[in-house]
Amino acid sequence: MRDVAERPLLLGVRHHGPGSARGVRAALEAARPRTVLIEGPPEADALIALAAHEDMRPPVALLGHAVDEPGRSAFWPMAEFSPEWVALRWALEHGVPARFIDLPAAHSLAWDKEEEGEDGGVEGLRVDPLAALAGTAGHDDPERWWEDVVEHRSAGERDPFAPFAALEEAMTALREAYDGTGGVDDDRDALREASMRLRLRAALREHGAGGVAVVCGAWHVPALRRRTTVAADRALLKGLPRVKADLTWVPWTHRRLARVGGYGAGVDSPGWYAHLFAAPDRPVERWLTKVAGLLREEDRIVSPAHVIEAVRLAEALAALRGRPLPGLGETTDAVRAVLCEGSDVPLALVHDRLVVGDALGEVPAGAPAVPLQRDLDRTQRRLRLKPEAREREAELDLRKDNDAERSRLLHRLRLLHVPWGRPAASRGSTGTFRETWRLRWEPELSVRVAEAGVWGTTVLAAATAKAQADAVAARDLAEVTALAERCLLAGLPDALPTVMRVLADRAALDADVGHLAQALPALVRAQRYGDVRGTDTGALAGVAAGLAERVFVGLPPACAALDAEAAEEMRRHVDAVHGAVGLLAETAGPGERSGDAAGTRQGGLRRRWLRVLRTLAARDAVAGVVRGRAVRLLLDEGEVAGEEAARLMGLALSPRTPPADAAAWIEGFVGGGAGGGLLLVHDERLLALVDAWLTGVSVEAFTDVLPLLRRTFAAYETGVRRTLGELVRRGPEQRADVVGAASGTPGFAAEADGERADAVLPVVRLLLGDDDLVEVGA
Repeated sequence: MRDVAERPLLLGVRHHGPGSARGVRAALEAARPRTVLIEGPPEADALIALAAHEDMRPPVALLGHAVDEPGRSAFWPMAEFSPEWVALRWALEHGVPARFIDLPAAHSLAWDKEEEGEDGGVEGLRVDPLAALAGTAGHDDPERWWEDVVEHRSAGERDPFAPFAALEEAMTALREAYDGTGGVDDDRDALREASMRLRLRAALREHGAGGVAVVCGAWHVPALRRRTTVAADRALLKGLPRVKADLTWVPWTHRRLARVGGYGAGVDSPGWYAHLFAAPDRPVERWLTKVAGLLREEDRIVSPAHVIEAVRLAEALAALRGRPLPGLGETTDAVRAVLCEGSDVPLALVHDRLVVGDALGEVPAGAPAVPLQRDLDRTQRRLRLKPEAREREAELDLRKDNDAERSRLLHRLRLLHVPWGRPAASRGSTGTFRETWRLRWEPELSVRVAEAGVWGTTVLAAATAKAQADAVAARDLAEVTALAERCLLAGLPDALPTVMRVLADRAALDADVGHLAQALPALVRAQRYGDVRGTDTGALAGVAAGLAERVFVGLPPACAALDAEAAEEMRRHVDAVHGAVGLLAETAGPGERSGDAAGTRQGGLRRRWLRVLRTLAARDAVAGVVRGRAVRLLLDEGEVAGEEAARLMGLALSPRTPPADAAAWIEGFVGGGAGGGLLLVHDERLLALVDAWLTGVSVEAFTDVLPLLRRTFAAYETGVRRTLGELVRRGPEQRADVVGAASGTPGFAAEADGERADAVLPVVRLLLGDDDLVEVGA
């Protein structure tokens, strides 16, 4: 048996180091080994050939996950400037077999979760070898030291093996000083290195010492040189737990290569390292030109003279600091001073877009994948919805078939906990036929897709099965109604019967009015969305109407004897139910006018709801904030005249009413973001009532009600607060001259002025678009 000490070519590297990558390429060209061994999981040997595929573009990663528990996973990332990737490509280009030699993923994935993590390499250790070496050399910045001695030096101009020999010697000394300090890292390293030695011995037997090259983290090189026996290494690996593991290639991003992304073996500046590796010459000039291009895209004034001056400044700083070449620190200082004019705001953009970068790799369609991932890939191509690492907005018009399918795909993925897209507020439109999404593909989403594969082999089938399971497992009624809405948004007709059955069962058993009121809005929205998407929502309409009836019956007694917190929650429920009833009436508007049964029922719901509001407004036992809101809603609906509203406010603010209850009534009537400030501005009677009550509150009571009043009035816009302050300052005698004096009735004319209202329609059309403008009075 040949021993490891027969001097195979051991190339110790820094993971994702462009200097190491250039050195590996030069050393392999000089040595011409007959096989290349690379740090990585041996189960991925079958995937090596894909690295030469024309559609494979780094950064990419090997993804390993447990077959029975896809969420238990690990990544082995590689960028174009990673030494491991360079070694793989060299072997494939020269017809040399390549093998991975690290501990099998079947074992590493079986470790306890607290011992799991991404491959740390040199940087994943408790003791940072680079920091130790830099400190020994008198440097306090390990990154800058590494750049000076490796990244900015040519890779062995005379002897391509010299840098690796020097690094091996340094690591040997560090291992002697730090080995055996104890902890998880020592145990893990011992197992990994035993696995590497066993596979290295097998390669030596096949190819001889001169025919084997090993590319691994520099920390492991002394352990591979160490004299050990096969029996000792096998004993270390004997009895390790294992799981069945699958591996594949997945796209990766520069952002996830960065340490700030949480990757243990990451680097601070993957975009900068990619530039150093790819630039054929004059890296500083090329980098600053790239920075200038980015800033010009952002409409900043940057000329060729700026770039020339920045290059000169970077070179001068490098000379002053004794560096062989301007590094990232010098170029960043030059960019800040010259191109950004001293501002850190554009500099942050340069760091995000270039120093870190948004590069997203690609893998061939033939790479192994779970069936769900393949279906997702096909759907993305069919809908022309390409995954990208940089966040972007997608505006969808649901009246267009392709956009409607995109919307359904994104909603289905959210049901499967694959948050590729996040809903955002649509700009320029509040119509239900438009959606805005913020899209960003993260590498971890590949794991989420693998986890979701247990639900089905296509996105539609998996989302349907997941929705059905979620409905059965839902803990409360609101969850089920929200799920019904999501099923309609995602276009899951086969899931709706199960969801609706569970919804009907839960609604029948739930006697909590708060739960029913919380569930109703989502159900009504779902019915409305179904109309936009052409979905049959007849079952939803029936359940929504039944739910509303139960809320109407149970709401008045539920609003009595509430503390302040519970009363505020009930006020929100009243608002939500009012909006839901309005949507129900709006959805059935044409039917109601034509007199069909559905329309009549919806119109009856609205009338019954207005009676419930009258009941709430008149009962003294109902919490003040709820009574005030009921009056306000009735006033907005035209069911209560201004004089009646003023009378009810006068009763609520009478001296017999405790100040705290009166303040709560005011908050319900003019607070909560319902435009109450404008109501006070345009109705002198209501403002006078509030003013008179407030000036009559005792000093002791005023201290108690001040926080509530401050919360109410602080919600108004600045202009509204300023106008109210001016009206109060002028006093009752002069208010009529400011607001509504010409009408003869303070605040309001006898009837609406149609000519003045029509005058704003052209502006509204410009703001909302013709499609969004509902015909007034239709």
